[in-house]
Amino acid sequence: MDETVANPSRRRLLSALAVGGVAAVAGCGHPAVVLDLQAASSETIADELSTTAESGSEAYAVVRTARENGSATRTGRRELFDRAEAVRVDDAFYEVSATRVGSGEVTVYDVRIDFDPADPTAERGDIAVENLPEADRQRLESALSDENPPDGEGYDIGVEYGSAEEVGDESVLVPDQEYDILVEGDDRYRVEVDSRTAEETTYRYEVSEVAPTVEAYAAGIRERYLFALDGLSEAERAVVDQAIEGGYFEDDDAFQSVIDRIRDHEALSVDEFYGTWLLEYDESEYVTYAEW
Repeated sequence: MDETVANPSRRRLLSALAVGGVAAVAGCGHPAVVLDLQAASSETIADELSTTAESGSEAYAVVRTARENGSATRTGRRELFDRAEAVRVDDAFYEVSATRVGSGEVTVYDVRIDFDPADPTAERGDIAVENLPEADRQRLESALSDENPPDGEGYDIGVEYGSAEEVGDESVLVPDQEYDILVEGDDRYRVEVDSRTAEETTYRYEVSEVAPTVEAYAAGIRERYLFALDGLSEAERAVVDQAIEGGYFEDDDAFQSVIDRIRDHEALSVDEFYGTWLLEYDESEYVTYAEW
C-alpha cells in the first residue's frame, strides 16, 4: 500500500540507534540482537496492525466511497492496500477487499535531471524552480531539495511523474515538455522527459468495518495477543528493565531465556529472526520488538 508504514517498534528502535541513543553500540553497526520495549497505549497498539489512510489520499477516498456506496472502483498501476492489515479512516478500522475487474496499458512519464550538465544552454526554454506549477514542484521537491545532489556523467536522477491523467493540465514538463533547463539561484539543471508503457489494473473495492473506534480495535488486539511476562529470574528482569530503559543488545543467556519466553506466545508480526509482540510486565503494557 502506498500509505503503508514501517513496523512502529522497529522504526523507533532504528531511529534511536541512528542518533546515537544507545551508548553500547555507538560507532558500530546494527547490533546482532535486540530487545526493545515501548510503553503501549490503545493508539500505539492499533498502529501496529493497521495502516492509516490520510485524509485527502487516494486510499482515503476509496474507503470512504466503498463505505458509503457499497463498493468503489479505481484504476491504477499498483494496489493500494496491504490485505494483511486493517485500514484506518478517521477513527474507524476496515477490512478492505480488492477484486481485479480489468486491465490495460497506459503511457507513463519520468523526468530525468542532470545537476551538472556539460552545456546548460536551453534549447526549449528555461524556468526558475520557484515558478514551476504546483504539479511539477510537488514531484520534483525531494530531488531538488538534496543539498548534495549526485553529479555523475549524464542524467543523475529520475522522478516518476505517472500518467498524463494523474499529472493533470498544470505541468509544464509532462506530457508536453516546454522547458529543458531549471534555474535555481546560480545553478542550471537540464531536464529530459521519458515515456514508457505500463500496465494498469482496474480494481473493485469493498469494505467491512472491523472496529468503530481506536479503543475497540485495540481491545480486540489485546484479547488475542496480550500476555503476561512474569515469573522471571533476577537476571531476566534485568534484561527486561534495560530493554525498557533504552534497549538490550547483549547476546547472553538471560537475553536468550527472555526471548524464548516471548516467542512462546503469538506475535503481532514475526519473521525468521525478528518479531513484535504485545506483553504485560509489572502491570504495564508494552509493544515489544526483538531480534535474535
